[in-house]
Amino acid sequence: MRVVSGIQPTGSLHLGNYLGAIRNWVRMQDEVTATGGQCLFFLADLHSLSEHIERQVRIDSLRDMTAALVACGIDPERSILFNQARVPAHAELCWLLNGTARMGWLNRMTQFKDKSGKNREGASVALFDYPVLQAADVLLYQATHVPVGDDQKQHLELARDIATKFNSDTGREVFTLPDPIIPPATARIMSLRDGSAKMSKSDASDMSRVNLSDDAETIQQKVRKAKTDPEPLPSEAADLANRPEARNLVAIMAALDNRSTDEVLAEHGGSNFGPFKAALADRLVVTLAPIATRYQALRGSSEIDALLVAGAQRAADIARPTLEAAYEALGLQRAGRS
Repeated sequence: MRVVSGIQPTGSLHLGNYLGAIRNWVRMQDEVTATGGQCLFFLADLHSLSEHIERQVRIDSLRDMTAALVACGIDPERSILFNQARVPAHAELCWLLNGTARMGWLNRMTQFKDKSGKNREGASVALFDYPVLQAADVLLYQATHVPVGDDQKQHLELARDIATKFNSDTGREVFTLPDPIIPPATARIMSLRDGSAKMSKSDASDMSRVNLSDDAETIQQKVRKAKTDPEPLPSEAADLANRPEARNLVAIMAALDNRSTDEVLAEHGGSNFGPFKAALADRLVVTLAPIATRYQALRGSSEIDALLVAGAQRAADIARPTLEAAYEALGLQRAGRS
């Protein structure tokens, strides 16, 4: 079993990223490597070219995101952690797969439609071709499994379509068709300022999210000032249906403790938000303080660059045979090969 997954190194990791994805990465790392499998986790810095980002911001974001992932529990000894740009095979294979991918397939990608909005003519080619690079990311390593959320299912289906057509067109079984891993159900963590909007690193208000780098005082302040309604907490989950901010805070507590909403309400139902927020803030500090401490120690150290270089070498060694097979199947000759 070989699992491959990536994350864009833009902005700071926040509580929604941790509970929705990164914690599952750590669990997968523990489960897959315990049975002799392999996990490759990468920082998708080539994907960040789909939008304009200042050079130094891109450099700093890569190092900060790497530090955050390690602080959360990704172990570079047990998993392969690297950034795309250090493994040129990603870009090379993407270009080879552009000959197989079809415009009609890419035109149906809903993420491109959502992100380009009404200005499709002004969107970058990188944004349009994003799913082909994603296909290269997983096919390059003969991934057997890829964790996907609802927003990525369509892109994995495209990767399988590209692999199938490439294998068929060339008459070679170059690529493995990856299967999806549907992570365990996780809470959809919403903004602390608007319970109807997803917690996001792009939100202009830092008070809308709990960053993994926040110290204890900042976490307590953000939770204390989180938007709520005037009613006390109910005793049953059904009574949160029309109370998005209350539902979000209860969901965060439930996710932190791996409990159901009903279990949290059985303990806190009837309570006003003052005591509940205090309990939630304390629970967040207990969970995130060790991560923040490790993160601050790592982000300015040379250890980050060293582990990314080492991870990229390991990834490149795995990628090389697949890339060479793809060139050979197409009748192309690479430099240094006859």
